Order: sequence, then C-alpha cells, then structure tokens
Amino acid sequence: MDFLEKFKNIFTRIKRIPENPILTASLVLLGASLVVFLLSFDYYLTHPDAFREAILAEAHGMLFDLAIIGILLYWLNQKGEERQRIKTYKDEIDDFRLWESDEAAFRTVGNIKRLNRHKIYNINLVNTHLARTNLNYVILKGSNLNNSNLSGSKLIESNLENARLNQTDFENANLNQANLQKAYASGAIFKDAFMIKANFRGAFLIKADFNNGFLMESDLREAYLTGADFAQANLYKADLRGAIGLNAEQFKEVRSLFLAKMDPELEEQIKELYPELLGK
Repeated sequence: MDFLEKFKNIFTRIKRIPENPILTASLVLLGASLVVFLLSFDYYLTHPDAFREAILAEAHGMLFDLAIIGILLYWLNQKGEERQRIKTYKDEIDDFRLWESDEAAFRTVGNIKRLNRHKIYNINLVNTHLARTNLNYVILKGSNLNNSNLSGSKLIESNLENARLNQTDFENANLNQANLQKAYASGAIFKDAFMIKANFRGAFLIKADFNNGFLMESDLREAYLTGADFAQANLYKADLRGAIGLNAEQFKEVRSLFLAKMDPELEEQIKELYPELLGK
C-alpha cells in the first residue's frame, strides 16, 4: 500500500508539471542540455579548438538575435499598449455619451485630449454633452459631433475642419479663430457665439442660427448659407465672397456689415435696401 501511495503522489506531481510554466521550461532545458552534452562529449575531447570557435560564433549570433528580437518585442509591446489605451479612451467616451452632467463632459474632454496626443483626430462624438468645457486648440478634423451640446464651451483656435456639426449647439460658445472649413453644420446653433476671425470657408451652414453672433473678420467665402439666420449678428469685416444661397433679405436685421466683403451683386442689393448696414 505504501508503494502505491508513493506512486500516486509521484504521478500527481508529474501531472501538475505543465501547470507551472517555469518548472516545465526548466525541465525541458535540462533534458535538452543532457542530450546535447552526451551526443557532443567525444567532440569536446577530440576537437577542443574547433569547439571553442563554434561556441564563439554561436555566441555572437545569439547576441545579435537577442538585440533584434528584444527591439522587436519592445516595439510590439509599446504598440499593443498604445492600441489598448486608445480603445479605453474611446470606450469611456461611449460610456459618457448620453450622460448630461459636468463630470461626464470634463471626463470626455480629457479623453479627447489624450486621443489628440496619440494623433487621433477623427472621433465619434455624436450626441455628446460637452457644455461649458475647455476645448481650446483641440483637433477634431473629420469628427462627428452631430446633435452634440457645446453651449458655453471654449473652442479658441480649435480645428473642426470637415467635421460633422449638423444640429450641434454652440450657443454662447467661444469659437474665435476656430477652423470650421468645409464643416457640415446645417441647422447648427451659433446664437450669441463669438466667432471672431473664425474660418467657415466652404462650410455647409444651411439654416444655421447666427442670431446675435459675433462674426467680425470671419471667413465665410464659398459657404452654403441658404436660410441662415443673421439677425442681430455683427459681420464687421466679414468675408462673404462667393457664398452660396445668400440674399439681401437675410441681412435686414444684422447689426453691421461695415467693411464686409461680398459679391458686387449682393452688395448693390444691400446698398439699395439697407444702406445703413454698410456704415459704421
């Protein structure tokens, strides 16, 4: 019985060897070393110089392999960690997407800035609450911010080129010197927003609300402005040349068009109907 018990214990330990990777690797190394040493023993004794040369050659090759493999593994590990971090940031944005709170907004902004540091600019921000946040200098080229809330936010010199901003709320936001070139912002709300020297060139601004907006020196060249509301907006030195869908009626309630640049035909209509708008 004692023999059977000892045999069972030994067998149980052998079965557990694969569960310990370090022990398994050590045993494999020991076994392989014994086989190599036994088969090479005669060669060690009869050709010691040749054996030494072979060992040195293999050692140099091993060092080279370690260097190349080490660098490759380090690079792959770094890339893997970076991809995981990027995925985590995007997942957190998704988690906070419909949470309308200051905490959710600030945490989302933090994730946007982290993605920017990884040179990720095209971000899905549909229906995201970003009210009263600081997005100065962020890059969101090509991002989707449709139906998002950025009211009261700061976007000074932010880059929203080619971004989707349809129905997005920028009420009372600061977009001074922001780049919205070729952005899709139909139905967007820019009411009471500061857009001094903002770039809207070629943007789709159909039925956008610029009520009481500050558009001084803004670039609206070649923008699509059919049905846009400029009531009480200040367009001092704004550039409206080549804008599509504009008519004089849209400017009847603006604060100022002094020194604004526009197509000759539109300028003549405004001079005829609302000459006071072109003065100081």
